[in-house]
Amino acid sequence: MSLPPLVEPADELTIDEVRRYSRHLIIPDVGMTGQKRLKNAKVLVIGAGGLGSPALLYLAAAGVGTLGIAEFDEVDESNLQRQVIHGQSDIGKSKAISAQESLAETNPLVNVVVHNERLDNDNVLQVFEGYDLIVDGTDNFATRYMVNDAAYFLKIPYVWGSIYRFDGQASVFWPTLEGAEAPCYRCLYPEPPPPGMVPSCAEGGVLGVLCASIGSIQVNEAIKLLTGIGDPIVGKLVIYDALEMEYRKLKVRKDPSCALCGENPTVTGLIDYDAFCGAISDEAADAAAGSTISVTQLEQMLKERENGERDFVLVDVREQNEYEINRIPGSVLIPKGDFLNGSAFDELSRLTSNNQQLVLHCKSGVRSAEALAVAKGAGYADAVHVGGGVVAWVNQIDPSQPSY
Repeated sequence: MSLPPLVEPADELTIDEVRRYSRHLIIPDVGMTGQKRLKNAKVLVIGAGGLGSPALLYLAAAGVGTLGIAEFDEVDESNLQRQVIHGQSDIGKSKAISAQESLAETNPLVNVVVHNERLDNDNVLQVFEGYDLIVDGTDNFATRYMVNDAAYFLKIPYVWGSIYRFDGQASVFWPTLEGAEAPCYRCLYPEPPPPGMVPSCAEGGVLGVLCASIGSIQVNEAIKLLTGIGDPIVGKLVIYDALEMEYRKLKVRKDPSCALCGENPTVTGLIDYDAFCGAISDEAADAAAGSTISVTQLEQMLKERENGERDFVLVDVREQNEYEINRIPGSVLIPKGDFLNGSAFDELSRLTSNNQQLVLHCKSGVRSAEALAVAKGAGYADAVHVGGGVVAWVNQIDPSQPSY
């Protein structure tokens, strides 16, 4: 489906711009007019992380005239495996500022606008206002739904991407496109997955180069939309399997019952997206209430156990590969999945005796809260979990261990 270009062309290209973009200019489909459209375009990239890094670099290199960066985080050493817009010297620096500096080296002719703030209901509409297109590189469901809804209310199309381990997805959402039955993100995913069901990249990992694969697709679609060339993936979902080197393209239809863009919408304004998506399930939240200990409390408990003054079993509910990176001394590994399928309790029956207390931990406290709810339901009434998990342990108790 060929679409009209999103932006009008700029008046002219300078001699420097003609030299820089010459390989675009000699492509008949792009040419001078297409490059002038890119120069006149205003694109907001949400996130300067895994997807935002390649997206920002290639949008700048392509000559998009104004690039916005919406990012609030700081560069961490673990980012450098995939977030190629940042370098070693940027560790601890604002990601937005680090990205801005890299873009100045990539293309000083681009105007970079920094939104060094966390997007929320109070500022998202104001930040989005004035941009022609949004490229969404967010990594959590709450922000994805907020971006989708805000873009819909402002009638701005956006290019979405998602990555996890070896798998990636991409699409273009433009439900306000006239003359087309184009879907929004809610048409594809009407409800977020149950809390704790889909791990984040921080918990599940991501192949670094996958970011480039999906980020480049997002930029490709952005250029097509801005210049009016090709067949954008509006109403389509691209699925990429890096291990099999396989791309699939599925049709996504507009949902007449969509809560946002359907015939009888129930979402007529921004909502509480954290509550809608939920970091943990209600059962886990209930289980953790009054049954959460800090890492300093755990440190004291471990000392008392070593002195024979206390008896408990400390269980790490992460995966084996995480356990090999770092661990809290004296813990045993029983992954969260074993609690969900019930096999953990056979192992616990061999480990525990004399009504020993069960203490659970994970990386940050989310998975251990879910496992805690299952354990309490299985009769471990005095079980507790460690808030902050091994991340808090490394930060507060044992900084000699690596973090991830």
